Amino acid sequence: MTVTPEAKQNAPQNVGHTPAPASSADLAVARRVLEIEATALHELAESLDGAFCAAIDLIEGLKGRLVITGMGKSGHIAKKIAATFASTGTPSFFVHPAEASHGDLGMIGKDDGVLALSNSGETPELSDIIAFTRRFNVPLIGMTRKPHSSLAMQSDCPLVLPASPEACPNKQAPTTSTTAMLACADALAVTLMERRGFSAEDFRTFHPGGKLGQRLLHVRDVMHPADSLPLIAKDALMSEALVTMTSHSFGCVGVLGDRGELIGIVTDGDLRRHMANNIVAMKVMDVMTAGPKVTSEMALAVEALAIMNDRSITALFVLDEAQVPVGLVHIHDLLRSGVA
Repeated sequence: MTVTPEAKQNAPQNVGHTPAPASSADLAVARRVLEIEATALHELAESLDGAFCAAIDLIEGLKGRLVITGMGKSGHIAKKIAATFASTGTPSFFVHPAEASHGDLGMIGKDDGVLALSNSGETPELSDIIAFTRRFNVPLIGMTRKPHSSLAMQSDCPLVLPASPEACPNKQAPTTSTTAMLACADALAVTLMERRGFSAEDFRTFHPGGKLGQRLLHVRDVMHPADSLPLIAKDALMSEALVTMTSHSFGCVGVLGDRGELIGIVTDGDLRRHMANNIVAMKVMDVMTAGPKVTSEMALAVEALAIMNDRSITALFVLDEAQVPVGLVHIHDLLRSGVA
């Protein structure tokens, strides 16, 4: 087939989007930005003092919610901070300071606290929220880089960030300052998590959807219950075990001891290994694999998956403290739940 010049001209260019060659000048700028911000975070860590601890005490003692506010770039950071607190055990939400002046102050209750963000500490739009907190004795935490600003002076607990230079060449665009705000709030949220003993189970409560929620599922959330398990006594014949295995479709059967505890398992592999013998006439205890890998109800599903992957198996019995089977988790269950 002949390709015309017009076809060549109209053909898509740069198929595959080959990246442009690295520019040493561009990389130097990027590294400079990251180094400036990393230095600022180090300075922030070194500057933390009793004011930070006072803020933790204030937030932990709130009976209501923590209201986060800020204007412009600080407002964007405040929204993320509110989401972080809300997902880690501190009820929180964002209020836009301009909207607060037009009725949204009613969203702030007497049991709430306010965390206000302002690089300069003199953001005009924050004035009504600040005045509201002072009038109605609502605790106020101010996060700013100016210790003598209106926000810092009016706050019950001022969090003064280091005056590190912004990373942009004109030292004007909020870069280092917003990074420091975000990092300081992360430190507050994580410290509160550890104070409260916020667990993986608590985290899953606030993250039921998505991959994070799936990876925090427990075995009990995906296992088959006790009344559906393929179980057989150790003295039973393999002819009976084969019927039990076939009827349950798990590819295995659990072997019980005299006290009802799990002492072994018979799998498809065990059947193949004894195929040359008269296997149907053999006792289960003579075919089973003793001491099989097991798990517990409270184990994370990803931990059960790790055992399966490590041992190249497809099912685990779930035992209670007496080693009695209370469930079974199969690789198909983990696939359906999105864990695998």
